[in-house]
Amino acid sequence: MKILHFYRTYFPDSQGGLEEAIRQICLSTGPLGIENRVLTLKRKAGISTVERPEATVYRSPLHLSIKSCDMGFSILPLYKELLDWCDVVHYHFPWPFADMLELVAGGNKPYIVTYHSDIVRQKALGKLYQPLMNHFLGNAARIVATSRNYFASSPVLGEHSEKVDVIPLGINQGSYPEVDEATIDTVRQRYGENFFLFVGVFRYYKGLHVLLDALKGANYQAVIAGSGPVEEELKEQAAQLDLENVVFPGYITDQEKVALLKLSKGVVFPSYLRSEAFGMTLVEGAMMGKPLISTEVGTGTSHVNIDGETGLVTSPGSVKELREAMDFLYNNPEEADAMGENARNRYREYFTGQIIGEQYLKLYQDVVAETQAS
Repeated sequence: MKILHFYRTYFPDSQGGLEEAIRQICLSTGPLGIENRVLTLKRKAGISTVERPEATVYRSPLHLSIKSCDMGFSILPLYKELLDWCDVVHYHFPWPFADMLELVAGGNKPYIVTYHSDIVRQKALGKLYQPLMNHFLGNAARIVATSRNYFASSPVLGEHSEKVDVIPLGINQGSYPEVDEATIDTVRQRYGENFFLFVGVFRYYKGLHVLLDALKGANYQAVIAGSGPVEEELKEQAAQLDLENVVFPGYITDQEKVALLKLSKGVVFPSYLRSEAFGMTLVEGAMMGKPLISTEVGTGTSHVNIDGETGLVTSPGSVKELREAMDFLYNNPEEADAMGENARNRYREYFTGQIIGEQYLKLYQDVVAETQAS
């Protein structure tokens, strides 16, 4: 079976949780007989087709971006070619440009939509976009919510509840590199150990400004890895707060990420808006047996992290609660280790690549069978 994934960004141009989610779906379904391709827009000069372990990535130039809606005006021929190739199109929402392409040039293949997030910030533009969005979601064969939490709290998903399936995001642990002691020692010399770790794209809803405020005066370190639109603002804030216990390593390799996870006290994920629908970094931390800190925003973050069991869940935007959560894990190592073990067990029960791959395989098969029967 041939599946075309379509989203506005992907490796190697960008590195974020949604890109990782697509990669993991491909890696998990590939061994089950699925041939995956990814269609995306490229932000940098370079070749248009990239062979990666999980899929062949087709890249068309990005020409314009308005309020995070990326557009590429020369993508149409490639889009049509890949539509002819695939059995099912797998769109990753939100991306209004994809809705428009499906409307004007799609229609000949069934499609599913993994619904990663409501549109939270662009409320005025969201009202203009709503008719197109409803048409797009209404014609999907299935809509996948990544958690029951998000399904229950999203008005948009509620309007299409008859076609919603719930499949969480997951990780194939074999896709992460094994890290030797020499690499771990190198990372330890650079960053220390028993620090709190954040890895991700620096976006407005990630709550990293809250994390920096919470770290002032703490007797432990934090490593905030990644980059993104608010990077300079965060570094300026850290300088104004005179934070000597915070390190911004920038982009990190997968080997460095694994080493940092192994050396960390726990994963801190302070996203405070519903734009954060799941949190792949939380799954990575659980996979590594680390206690988790997240906030209660009514999304999949609280499906991954169960308060008092796999870690601690705080009120969104609360500097005080976030500091208290870090203090507790740092000062109570036995409780922290027990939460980390629970997180690892929860990963094995719900979020492995095999579990996710089997669920998506069944969904693809059902959609193809229903299309052939109609």
